[in-house]
Amino acid sequence: MLKMMHHVKRDIFESKAANGICARTLTLTNLRLAHTDPTLASKLWEISCQGGRVESVRELSSLRAVDEDQFNLFDAQGSIMLPSLCHAHIHLDKCFILDQCSDLITGNFEEALKVTGDAKATFSANREDLYLRGERLIRESIEAGVTSMRAHVEVDSLVGFACLNVALTLRYTYRSVCHIQISVFAQEPLFTASGDTEPGRNYDLLKEAAQRDGVSCVGSAPYVEPSTEQAKLNIKLILDIAGRWGYHADFHLDYNLDPTSEPLTYEVISQARKHSRHWTPTVGVPKAGITISHATRLQLFTPAQWHDLVDAIDGLPITFVGLPQSDMYMQGRSDRDKLLGPPRSTLRVPYIAEKYGLQVAMAVNNIENAFTPQGSSDPLSLCPLAVGLFQAATPKAIRTLARSVTLTAKHAIGIESQRGLFPMRGDPADFVIVHGNENLRSVVLNPGYDRTTVLGGVVVSRRRAQRWMAAIDRQMTEIALPWHRRVKWRYLLCPPWFAYKWAKSQHMVPNRVVPVHTRSDADAETVYMPTHLIGPVGAGPKLPRSSELK
Repeated sequence: MLKMMHHVKRDIFESKAANGICARTLTLTNLRLAHTDPTLASKLWEISCQGGRVESVRELSSLRAVDEDQFNLFDAQGSIMLPSLCHAHIHLDKCFILDQCSDLITGNFEEALKVTGDAKATFSANREDLYLRGERLIRESIEAGVTSMRAHVEVDSLVGFACLNVALTLRYTYRSVCHIQISVFAQEPLFTASGDTEPGRNYDLLKEAAQRDGVSCVGSAPYVEPSTEQAKLNIKLILDIAGRWGYHADFHLDYNLDPTSEPLTYEVISQARKHSRHWTPTVGVPKAGITISHATRLQLFTPAQWHDLVDAIDGLPITFVGLPQSDMYMQGRSDRDKLLGPPRSTLRVPYIAEKYGLQVAMAVNNIENAFTPQGSSDPLSLCPLAVGLFQAATPKAIRTLARSVTLTAKHAIGIESQRGLFPMRGDPADFVIVHGNENLRSVVLNPGYDRTTVLGGVVVSRRRAQRWMAAIDRQMTEIALPWHRRVKWRYLLCPPWFAYKWAKSQHMVPNRVVPVHTRSDADAETVYMPTHLIGPVGAGPKLPRSSELK
C-alpha cells in the first residue's frame, strides 16, 4: 500500500513538473471571464497569481502570442475560466460499488440500503479496494476541476474505522492538489431499538472517530432512526459533538415527499439556537456551518412556509444542498403510474434563490451505487441536467447554477472562495479553465470535457481528450455501398477494361481501404481506413494532413 501511495504521489508531481508550472507564481493569459457585463465577458484577460492568490487582473487588447516553453505562463487560448468546482456532498467510501451489489429490482430506498449494507460488510476486509475506489473518485474529480470536497465516510459497528482510516490516508496523499474535508458520518441509526432513550454502539464509535486528527465535520441521516423522537435526539447528539470540537455539522435530512411528515429542518434550527455561541458568526472569526442535504420535503412548502423558513434561519450559518441525481432517481416512485409520473422531487435551485433569497448548492452525492447508479464525478455535469429539470436558462438562472457547484458549494463546506464568478485581486487562485467554452452560458448548457485545474496558483491537472477521425474519401464511401451500386456498368461493355481496373484496385493502388482493429481483444471493433492513413505495425493510425482530406 505504501509503495502504491508513493507511486501515485510521484506521478502527480512529475506531471506538474512536466508542464513546467510548479512554482507559486503563475500567469494565466488569453482568458475569458464570467462578467455580468456582456462587453467585458467577450474580452480577453490575463490573471497574475502570487503566493496562492490573485495578484492582478488586466484586460488584453488582443490575443497574446505565447511561447509554449515560457515558464509559469499558461495560455487558455480564449477559453473561459471559472472558480474551481467543489463537491459539497460526496460519499468517498460508497462510490463505484454497483458491481459489488446484487441487481436492482425495485430501486427503492429500502433496497438501496440493503444491497449497500451487503457491500459494506466487505469493506473492512478489503481495504485496498476501498483505497482504489476512493482514489479513483478523487483523481477524476480533480481532473474535472474540483479543488475541494466534503467527503463523507461511514463509521458504525459494521465497518468500524476502516473507511475513516482509508479516507485520512487519501487526504494526506492528495493534500497538495485538493482540499479534502473529512466528515465522519452515521448512515446507520444511533439508537438500536424504537424504545431506546440512550444511543447505542454506533454513537460511541462516532464520538471516538470525531476525535481523530484530520476530521473537521460530523454528520448523520436522522431519517433512518426508528422513530421521529429518536431522529430529533439524533440531531441534538450530532450538534453536541460538532459544538464540542468546533466542527461543521452535516445532516442528510427530510428525504421524503410525505406531506404528513414533520419537517425536521426546524429541529436543526431550534437546536442550533440553543448552541448559538457556536453557530452565530462573529466578525473576523470564522465559524463552523450547518449543511442540510436532500431536503426534498421542503418542495411541498407553500410560499408562506418558505418565507417562515427564511425568517427562522436568519443569522444561522445553514446552507441547503440539493442532490438532483439521487433525489430524482429515488423519490416519487409511488407516483410512477400517475399521468405525469413522479414529480421533480429535488430542491429547485434557481427558483428558490430568486423567490426567497436562499442560495442552494448542488452536489453529486453518490457515484455508481444503489442510491445513484448514474452520473459521473463532474459537478459541472449537474448544470445541464438542472437547466432542463428546472426549466431555467435565463441569464440570472445560468449564474445561479454556476455558483451552485462553485461558490455556493464552497460556502456550504466553509471553504474560502472568490467573491464572484470572475476573480478580483486578493481572491484565492483556485480555478478551472473549461476549454472549448467561451462564455458562461455555454459552460452551463454544454460544458466541455477538456479542463485545466488550478489550486493555489499552481496547475495541478490538465484533462484532454484525444480525437481522430478516419478521412472520408470516395473509396471509403463506395465500400459501404451494395454491389449493384459499386459496379460501373459501362465496364461490362468492355470486359478486359473491367478486369484491368479490378486488378489495379486490388494490388496496385496504395489508397485502398483495409480493416483496422481498434482493440486487440476478440470483440474488437473494426474501422475501415485508407492504407495511406495507416502507419507501421503497432504505430496506430496517422492523422491525415489537410491536403489528404480534400
